[in-house]
This record gives sequence, C-alpha cells and structure tokens, in this order.
Amino acid sequence: MKKKYLTFGKTAVAAAALSMAFLTSCDTDQVIETAEISSSKDAQAMAGHDHVANEVLVKFKAGTSDAAKAAVLERISGKVKEKILTRTMQRLGDREGLVLVHTPMAAIEAMGKVKGSPEVAFVEPNYIYQHQAASTDTYFTNGSLWGMYGDASSPANQYGSQAAEAWARGNTGSASVVVGIIDEGVQVDHPELQGQIWVNPYDPIDGVDNDGNGYVDDVNGWDFDGNNNQVYDGGTRGSSDDHGTHVAGTIGGKNNGSGVVGVNWNVTMISCKFLGRRGGTTANAVKAVDYLTDLKTRHGMNIVASNNSWGGGGFSQALFDAVERANTKNILFVAAAGNGGSDGVGDDNDAVASFPSNMTNANVIAVAAITNTGARSSFSNYGATTVDIGAPGSAIWSSTAYNTLSSYNGTSMATPHVTGGVALYAASHPGATAAEIKNAILSSAIPTSSLAGKCVTGGRLNVSGF
Repeated sequence: MKKKYLTFGKTAVAAAALSMAFLTSCDTDQVIETAEISSSKDAQAMAGHDHVANEVLVKFKAGTSDAAKAAVLERISGKVKEKILTRTMQRLGDREGLVLVHTPMAAIEAMGKVKGSPEVAFVEPNYIYQHQAASTDTYFTNGSLWGMYGDASSPANQYGSQAAEAWARGNTGSASVVVGIIDEGVQVDHPELQGQIWVNPYDPIDGVDNDGNGYVDDVNGWDFDGNNNQVYDGGTRGSSDDHGTHVAGTIGGKNNGSGVVGVNWNVTMISCKFLGRRGGTTANAVKAVDYLTDLKTRHGMNIVASNNSWGGGGFSQALFDAVERANTKNILFVAAAGNGGSDGVGDDNDAVASFPSNMTNANVIAVAAITNTGARSSFSNYGATTVDIGAPGSAIWSSTAYNTLSSYNGTSMATPHVTGGVALYAASHPGATAAEIKNAILSSAIPTSSLAGKCVTGGRLNVSGF
C-alpha cells in the first residue's frame, strides 16, 4: 500500500472576520472573490470567506409574481443560472426554492441592491467550502489505529473512541443503518469499502429516473459537483477523492483481516459528492443535504446522519434551512469544528463563528480533534459552548484512493469517528430519534482535563456503552 502523510495547517484571517476558511488553497481556475472588510454587516460576514464570483443565491417570498422577480433581477442585471427546487423542499410545501443568479456585479454589491426588497426572503453569497483534513486488520493490530482503541482493548489507548470495546460486546454495527458522506467522492470498490457502499435498489442503471427523485441512475449516490452519477473520479491513479474515501474508511472500513477497520464493521454509506477540485458551493451542499432527506422520506431508509468534514463559508440561511429539513426527518448533521490552528486567531468558535458547525440546528454535532494523549490537537478549533465533543483526529489511518491507506490529521478525521458512533448507537437502538442519539453520544462522553473548561461542551467520544 502506498503511504501518504498530510497535515492541514492553519490559515490566519483578519480578527474582524466572523469565521474562517480552514483550508483556503484551491485551484486557480476557479474564479473566486473575497469581500473587503468594511463597516457593512454583509461585508463583515463575508470577510475571509471565499465565494463564487458574480453569483448570489436568492430566496423569493412565496407568491411573488414573475414580473416582480424579474424587476428584482433587473436591478443587478441578473440572469438565473439555476433554479434549485429539491423534492424535499417541495414535499415540505416550498414552491419557490432558491435561484442561483449570475450578475456582472460583485456579490456584495448585488446583495446590497436586492436585500430588503419586499419580494426577497434572503440573498447571500454562494460560498465555497473546503474539506477539513488536516479488529484483526493489520493497522489495528500493529498499533496504528489508536482512534479505535479503548482502555481495555489490545492494543489499548484510553483516548481512543473505545470502539474496540463495543466490538468485544458484540456491537459491530448493522448494514440496515445508513449514513451519508457529504464530501468528496468515495472509491466504492476500495478493498476496505466493498459491500459497505449503498447500491440504489430503486433506480437501476437504465438511463431512466425510475424513482423520480430527479437524479438518473444514482446507483451509489450523486456527484453534485459534476452533476452526474459517478461518485468516484480518482481513477486508478487516485488523483482525487482521497478525503471522502478516508472519511468512509473511518466510519465503516471492513473487518477483512488486512489494512484498516472502521468504527462500524457493518454499515451502509451513501456518497454525496459536492467537493470537487476547487471545493464545493453552498448551492451544491443544499442539494446534497436534501438528497438524503428525500431518500429517507421517499423510501423510508434508515438514514441516521450525514458526515460533514468541511467548512469555510459564512452563515448560510439556505444551508441552515436544508439542515433543518433533515432535522424534521431525524437525520443528524455531524460537522467538523475546523482547523483554525493554535495561534489564537480564529480557533475559538465561541468568539469567531465557524460554519457549518456553528449552526444552531438541534441536529448538529460539532466535533473537535484530539491526539492520542487526550490533548486537543494543535490545529483544532474549539468552543466551550459551540463545539460538542472531541474525537481522535491526529495521525488517523484510513482508506484512500486508489486502493491505498493514508495517515491524515484534521477535524475532518475526528468527525467520522463521531458519525461512526452515531451509526453504532443506531444499530443497537433501532428507532432512536436524532435527539436521542445525540444525547447518547454527548452524555456518554468521557470528561478529559485537557478539554475541560474551554474546549468542548462535553468530553471525548466514548462508544463503548453502545
């Protein structure tokens, strides 16, 4: 297996920014703009956050006439690039959806000309997000998978997730439990993931949208970035989708006698790819969240959570609304707290909001990263009131493209440990609500002196009692 080591560092931003992009590097062929800090509320909210240049998301109020909408768009010389009206929106009574508008103006200027109009519920940038990466299987027995260990496992580490102790009690997960991976794509045929990735029984590959969800032949999920059904774009060279594949391995890597193993030996994972080579947008994140909500609503699938190891935008009402729609269907939204660093700039989420983990929806679980000594990882954001729990996030081995194993650092790596814990609890407590699962995750957390006081609301992840 090819070995890779990747540590995500910190990116300093102006203290006036409301939140920060944790990983700001992206391909230069993506045209982006960053708002200048000014006295305006919108400019302050956008400061330090990349967004797609010359685009805004507009939510018109219900009942607004076509003529009134046209008049609003005319003020910014705007043209509708895409209307976003997901099946989930429609099912919950929203007939307007969102419109993604292209304008020759800078986003901040366009927002100023439209905001406050009686026809407009809200207008916001189309933010760009980036990922937060900073058994008997070989890597378990050789001491590498410390994040899976417990106090009494062999090997042992008291600061691991205690997953090995849950396995010893017979709780290894269930294929009937489903989680969504909103991230990069996933290598569905990776040796560690084969059989763990969802195969859609409602839409066979025949060029027809058989289940009527708006996505043709979504066999393993959907690529919202590329707008196609190919959720893995890494090829045999593993040129992309490392991050999503790594997340999947931590949640549900197979117990197959080699390589790595996940928190769940049995689980079903759906790939909702929205992060491409240039990051992912708010518009596509909304569609990904609603995709999972629609699957649960339409087919009664036991989708218990989505894993969201990404961040970087400011507050988005559109994304908040999508996560709230998921909440109505008891789908948790497990989110990385961010990799702000240890220099005191942008790493305290109580003082400087980090999205989406700072969203106040009841179904959000915000996750910080810890080391194998129980300390907060130096890169990890924290927040006594805004970050819920700490989980293993330093030197985490998992599956990566193509058929490789890699060690990554980041709150991206901590988050799937918690999502895995959610799935493990759901497997042993069928029918548990999102609120019940979240309470179980947080109430079972182990208090840790290095996290106490300012780092997280709870302690560190402990799945041994599930």
